Amino acid sequence: MADKTKMTVMDFKKFKEEGRKFSYVTAYDYTMASIIDESNVEIILVGDSLGMIMLGYSSTTPVTMEDMVHHIRPVVKGAPNTFIVGDTPFGAYQESDEQAVHNAVRLIKETGCDCVKLEGGIEMESRIKAIVNAGILVMGHIGLTPQTATSVGGFKVQGGTTESALKLIEDAKTLERAGVFSMVLEAVPTVVGKAVTEAVKVPVLGIGAGPHVDCQVLVTQDMLGMYGEFKPKFVKQYANIRKVMVDALNDFHKETLSGEFPTPEFSFNKEVTLDKLY
Repeated sequence: MADKTKMTVMDFKKFKEEGRKFSYVTAYDYTMASIIDESNVEIILVGDSLGMIMLGYSSTTPVTMEDMVHHIRPVVKGAPNTFIVGDTPFGAYQESDEQAVHNAVRLIKETGCDCVKLEGGIEMESRIKAIVNAGILVMGHIGLTPQTATSVGGFKVQGGTTESALKLIEDAKTLERAGVFSMVLEAVPTVVGKAVTEAVKVPVLGIGAGPHVDCQVLVTQDMLGMYGEFKPKFVKQYANIRKVMVDALNDFHKETLSGEFPTPEFSFNKEVTLDKLY
């Protein structure tokens, strides 16, 4: 097991100040969380990406608060040494500050996660302030925001013009003033990732945002080659676990049909007298 101590909110600030990099992946169940907990990765996001990866939806928007609570709980149990972020799903904070606080409190209270994450820039300022004022840590998320991706033309790189890049920098500054302790920056040009990171004092956690951010983020199923054939440009596959799993399943199937499995090694071999059974 990795010898690691769970990060605190003060560590996020310290890492930024010291220029120390860290890493951040996803988990949606106890088993994956326990595997990540044995690694050196510092942060787990239980993201609403579970809609596609675990529930088979075509986007994140159908994911409910009940879905999030259901999946965050086992991750918290499986990774006691890892900082756990709970995603706030679409529709759980858009209506009002009161709704945002209610659902943020619910995520913390019912799951035990360490903070909540929500998407949006300047327009989410009052929501973030309200949640922070309720005593809850908030992680922001700007750039490509999957919950509202259709409104910006789909899953495309953001900040590709001077105007949109400056808007992202202003978003980041606004989120920092509102009280976030960190923020995700997704799918932006490298130069924009660098500019945003330098514009704020809180850590910027980049997914497809280039090398100059404070932390690198990847979806675990993407980086391990588990999630079908779709692979975003920014994903490096560190393994091809899907092929390993399919090969193992086919080996099991073959040995079942041939009678090769189970051998005595995998059977209970105690002698039992069966005369009286007939």
